[in-house]
Amino acid sequence: MQHPLVTVVVTPRERFGVTQESLESLYDNTEEPFELIYVDGNSPPRIARYLSEQAEARGFRRIRTERYLTPNEARNLGTSQARTKYVAFVENDVIYTRGWLRNLVRCAEETEAAIVAPLICQGVPYHTQIHHAGGEYTPLDEIDDFLDDERSSGRREIAEKMYGHGEALNAWDGRLHRHDTGFCEFHCVLVRRDIFDLVGPLDEAMLCTKEHIDFSMTVRRAGERVVFEPTSLVTYLFPNRHKPLEPSDWPFFLLRWSDSWEVKSLQHFRDKWQLRETAYFKDRYNNTGWRRVQGVIRPLVRRLPVIGRSDLLVRIAVRLIRPFEHLHNRLHVARHGREAGRTAATWTQQGAPVDSTSPA
Repeated sequence: MQHPLVTVVVTPRERFGVTQESLESLYDNTEEPFELIYVDGNSPPRIARYLSEQAEARGFRRIRTERYLTPNEARNLGTSQARTKYVAFVENDVIYTRGWLRNLVRCAEETEAAIVAPLICQGVPYHTQIHHAGGEYTPLDEIDDFLDDERSSGRREIAEKMYGHGEALNAWDGRLHRHDTGFCEFHCVLVRRDIFDLVGPLDEAMLCTKEHIDFSMTVRRAGERVVFEPTSLVTYLFPNRHKPLEPSDWPFFLLRWSDSWEVKSLQHFRDKWQLRETAYFKDRYNNTGWRRVQGVIRPLVRRLPVIGRSDLLVRIAVRLIRPFEHLHNRLHVARHGREAGRTAATWTQQGAPVDSTSPA
């Protein structure tokens, strides 16, 4: 049997409710051999049982922690167990298409890129609305100067742009092609594993946001390529009325998009790369918690009698609730911090042990 070139590392994004649909899609749409490491960061009991059963039946490795993980914690945990030439990071709410992995690997082999980013769509119907078709944080022809600390000292400004975001995929017919790009998205990305020997592990101080740009910048500064490959197509399922959060998802979602984690991530990103405190950061500080509004608060308000039937009353109710929700969020984060301190190093592995002699 052909030795796999890729270890697929599945990590939690922001919820657990679409775990089964995503995992079944992965197996249904991946024809080439691959190894699978599934990082299960404190999923609810029903999901934990399902993953345990699937790990036993399908023979993949499941790493379980009894606390929630930050995205880069989960990815580093999975990467530490990978032994193949490539690692494909995917999140647990992704739906795949045939050829997604094969086309990523072909691009990496042909271009020798350290990172290959697929075409990522969002929402329902699947594979119809673009989320990410490549992007930039500074014009591509200025990246070398941007990443040089001496040449950019005191004047480095970031201006993130995602190509095609929110646009219909069929409107881009004939305009999608392979090209070097500024950054990947961690919904799905193929990474050459030896790049971590060069740049080190993913930065775990990037708690919940902009970690994909941080990693892409780190790889580009090391002289490696980031390439967009549109023949590989996946869709990620953000919470919406078609695929809402389940109540059991709320504790993780509220932590994952907490005010504290967002602000700390942005400030670390700013200081690490010596970025100027422009509107890019100020707008994001002012909008912390907007995902909680969209994913939890607004759906709950819409269930209220009378109020839920009026868009105006929903907006007013959300505005009145926000100060109390921010306080609740601070308490939620503090409680998690105490729990994390007690279980920081606790994890178990289910499945085949790591073979340290496997070829890199």
